[in-house]
Formats: sequence, structure tokens, C-alpha cells
Amino acid sequence: MTVLADLLRRAAKAEIVPRFRRLGSADVRCKSEATDLVTEADEQAERMMKEESARLWPDALFVGEESVAAEPALLDRLKDAELAIVVDPVDGTFNFASGIPAFGVMASVVLAGETIAGIIYDPMGDDWVMAEKGGGAWLRRPDGEAQRLSVAAPVALDQMVGMASTGYLPKDRQPQILANLSKVRFVANYRCAAHEHRTFAAGHVHYLMYYKLMPWDHLAGALICQEAGAYVARFDGTPYLPHHLDGGLLIAPDRSSWESLRREVFTL
Repeated sequence: MTVLADLLRRAAKAEIVPRFRRLGSADVRCKSEATDLVTEADEQAERMMKEESARLWPDALFVGEESVAAEPALLDRLKDAELAIVVDPVDGTFNFASGIPAFGVMASVVLAGETIAGIIYDPMGDDWVMAEKGGGAWLRRPDGEAQRLSVAAPVALDQMVGMASTGYLPKDRQPQILANLSKVRFVANYRCAAHEHRTFAAGHVHYLMYYKLMPWDHLAGALICQEAGAYVARFDGTPYLPHHLDGGLLIAPDRSSWESLRREVFTL
């Protein structure tokens, strides 16, 4: 995993950071909508990671956000792949393109349909949050310093602070869930799953909620949060697996907190 973590850092330093707040109008394009962007940094960083991955792990399926945008059928191969590297070259592209320093680089390793490793690199802080299945979640720095991460202690529903991505909820359920969020103490959205997962795993917030599930957005973070002690499940209570693209994702410090949030707030 150290090799993969170093690859994320090198790609960020070579292709992402030099373009931050230096993008020209031709370097940013819309994909599905005005807030769904791709930049030259996304594409060039993924190109570098794909080429290096092919050299380092020639038998692995490479699934990157921009590769799937160019070849949607690639995503269907993830479920049956023996080994896969899943990459989000710039998570939080809207922030990156807006000059907001809240973006990250993410990668996960999937073995026979199970996420076994996850890495989230912060180019601005120059550190990683990472986890291997069964090995705990760690904040690691280039100088070798390492700090084990642990989720926040559970609190009552009305004291919970956290993040919820409500934009992809079914339109007929949005009003009720937005009203339900008045039951918690605070709700935010960084527009960057990388930093939201990092914030949760470090024990600073009590819940995360997502409805749209793409593997490059949540596989690494879900494993990291789980290894930090979280209860992680889709809305129906089933485990979140690499091939899941819907069904919602709810993350909380423990099962009791998860059930309270599901029953009182995220009432789909």
C-alpha cells in the first residue's frame, strides 16, 4: 500500500498542485451538469496513475473516474475483477476549479469483490489517511509519523454534527429529509467526500450520508471509517460493496447511532 500511496502523492505534485488556481478557461469542462466538472488536472493525474499502475500491477483492472467517463462499460467489470485499483484523481473537482483548497486524491484496492485497502491523500496538507482491512485507520505523513484514528464517541441525536449530501436524494423525499435534519445539531457538506471521510474517521463529526454511490467516491473512505470504528451500511442495513451504485450510504460511530439517524432523519 505504501507504493500506491506514494503514487497518489507523486501524481498530485506533478499534475494537480501546479494547476491549482492556475486553470485557464479551456482547462475546465462540464460533464453531466454545471457542477459536475472535469479539469486538465483530473485527466492528466489519472493518466499518470493509470500508466504507473499498469507497470506496477499489470494484472489489476484500473477503474478511474475519468476512464469510466470515457468508457462506461469499464465500471461493469469491477464486480468480477480478481484485483482492481479504483482511483479518483481529484475528488472535489468543483472546489479545485473554484480555487477552494478542499480536494483530495483517493484510491482503493478491491480483491475478489471486497475492498481491502483505501487511501485518501490531501495535496494541501501533504498527508494520507489510509487503512488496510483489519489493520485500523491511520493518518500518515511523509516523514514517517503515524497516528491511529478513531471515530467520535456517540452522542444523542440532537447533539450530532455531520455531513449529508442531499442533492441526489429522490426529489419526492428531499423535503422531508431536509426537515428531519433539524433534529441534529449541525449539518454541512464540503462538496468533497475525501475530506468528509477524513473528518469523520478522525473523530470530528458523528455522521456521513450519501445517496449516489460511485466506487471512486466512497470505497476508500468507507473502509477507512470502518477501520476507525464506524458502523457503515447502506440504507437497508446491508454492507456497502464495490459494485453498489445506489441504495444510499450511512456512516455513524456505532450501530445505535446509525439506527437513530436512519429512523429519525434519513427516512427513505
